[in-house]
Amino acid sequence: MTTDRQPVLFLSHGAPPLADDARWTAELGAWGQDLPRPKQILMVSAHWESAPIAVSSTTGAPLLYDFWGFPQKYYDVRYDAPVAPDLADDVAKLISTPGQSLVHDESRGLDHGAYVPLREMFPEADIPVLQLSMPTLDPQQLYELGRKLAPLRDDGTLIVGSGFTTHNLGFMAPDADSAPQAVMSEFDHWAAETMARGDLDALMDFSHTAPAAQLAHPRTEHWAPLYVALGAASADGSDSRTIIDGFWHGLSKRSWQLDSTAA
Repeated sequence: MTTDRQPVLFLSHGAPPLADDARWTAELGAWGQDLPRPKQILMVSAHWESAPIAVSSTTGAPLLYDFWGFPQKYYDVRYDAPVAPDLADDVAKLISTPGQSLVHDESRGLDHGAYVPLREMFPEADIPVLQLSMPTLDPQQLYELGRKLAPLRDDGTLIVGSGFTTHNLGFMAPDADSAPQAVMSEFDHWAAETMARGDLDALMDFSHTAPAAQLAHPRTEHWAPLYVALGAASADGSDSRTIIDGFWHGLSKRSWQLDSTAA
């Protein structure tokens, strides 16, 4: 199915071994099939913080294997999606300011926060993809960045914030199906309820309003892409719906689709 206006996503992307998890890959694959087919994809990953704000290569840099200590098969993964120079131009028009233009980092390919979920959602790798850096972790500034990017949706761009609903490697369980510790469950429950009731103030101030916030996110880079998604949806979360829930190695993989019907 093809349409112009696109929804906005926040997804938990996991580590490269996500590809070996039959349940999670099936969930991401079904989500990709259910989405209106995008013209192009703009990814905002937890794994790229850069200021001034930058976009990834529009000339075809290889994937960025930004992880260590994994079996070789994860470094052999390919995702040869087309580049998106026109999207980069559109992003520049929307977010550049006097004296500050968008940086083009032609050496940077897609990192694993981008290509790991995209391989499952759009396995044909036939949709152009561009990655955008996060210039800050400040919730309000990221929300405003998302608002600036929102017009891209009307031209068929799928905007995806890629992080992890909880991200504390100290709480990772040895097995993918292990039960989470209570603090991970508490944060996940808070996130689901707060998004559902559209409490943007609580989301923005999550470090004070969420239970076990500092344990769920000792550093906030995996939660931060949600604010870009909320801004791009011009939403408080109340129009969102959870597409994927549950836990992977004790971490919440909750993922939302936002503002799928608003015009």
